[in-house]
Amino acid sequence: MRLNPFDTSKIDVGTTGGSGRSVGKAGGVGCLTIVIAAAGALFFGVDPMQTIGLVEGAQQQAGSPQVAERSSPTDEQAICSSNPYASETCAALTSLNQTWEQTFAQQGVGFRQPALRFVTSARFNTDCGPASVGMGPFYCPANETIYIDTGFYDELAGMAGERGDFARLYVVAHEYGHHIQTITGISGQIRSAQNANPSQANALNVALELQADCYAGAWAGDNRARLDPGDLQEGLRAASAIGDDNLQRRAGRRINPESFTHGTSEQRQRALQLGLQNGDRACDGITQRG
Repeated sequence: MRLNPFDTSKIDVGTTGGSGRSVGKAGGVGCLTIVIAAAGALFFGVDPMQTIGLVEGAQQQAGSPQVAERSSPTDEQAICSSNPYASETCAALTSLNQTWEQTFAQQGVGFRQPALRFVTSARFNTDCGPASVGMGPFYCPANETIYIDTGFYDELAGMAGERGDFARLYVVAHEYGHHIQTITGISGQIRSAQNANPSQANALNVALELQADCYAGAWAGDNRARLDPGDLQEGLRAASAIGDDNLQRRAGRRINPESFTHGTSEQRQRALQLGLQNGDRACDGITQRG
C-alpha cells in the first residue's frame, strides 16, 4: 500500500516500557469498554479472559480525563524512525487519522484521535492494567491508546506465511477500529449486553472483533487508489491466519466454537472484504446482529 510518509504533527506516538510510564498522552474515559484481546492471543497461549480482565481493572480506575505532557516532535520523529516497522506503523496511523476524521466530519460527528505506543519491554503497565508482549497488539479504551510490539509483525508473517505490508497495516487498522467503537459508544453497548447476558459474552466479543476487521477494510476501501496489486490477498491471508479456528488448530487444541473470541478465519476474511467493498456503514450490522 502506497502510504504517504508519517507526519508527527498529526499523530500522538510514544513508547512504553517496564516502568509503565508512557511518553505522550495519557487519560481515562468515564465509560470503559471491553478490551480488545490480541489478534494472536491463542497462538501465544494467552487466555482471552485474562485480557478482558484488563478492562475490569480499568473500569474501577476510570475518572476524569487526565492529559500528560506530550512527547516533543523531535522525540516522536525519532520513535517513528527507529525501525522500518515503526515508520510504516506511524504512516498508517497518519492515514487512519486523516481518513476517519474526514468520515466523522462528513457525518457531523465529533472525533478524537487515539494514541499509539510502541512496546519496549516484555511486561509493562497500561491504564487497563498489566500487559505483556505475548498478548500481541491491543487497544486500551481507558486511555484510548493502541499498543504495538513491532516484533509481532514477524510472528504474524510466520503464522500467515505473508510478509507483505498490507498484512501489517491490517493489524494497525483493526486496532484502530476498536478506537472507533469506543468513541461511538458501540463498545459500551456490547459491554452492557455482556453483563446482562454472560452466556453470550464470547459471541458478543466476536461481533466486536469482526466489526473492527470490517472497519479496517473500510479504511482500505477509502484509500483504494493507494492499494497495490495483491494487497487484499495479503490482508485476507493475515485475517485467515489469526482466525480462532486456525489458531486453535496451530496450537494443537481441539477446535471449540464456544471459546471463540475473534471469529473464524472465514468470518474474519468476510468482514474485511465487507468493509472494503461497502464502506464503514456496512459494518454497523455486524454488532447489531451480534
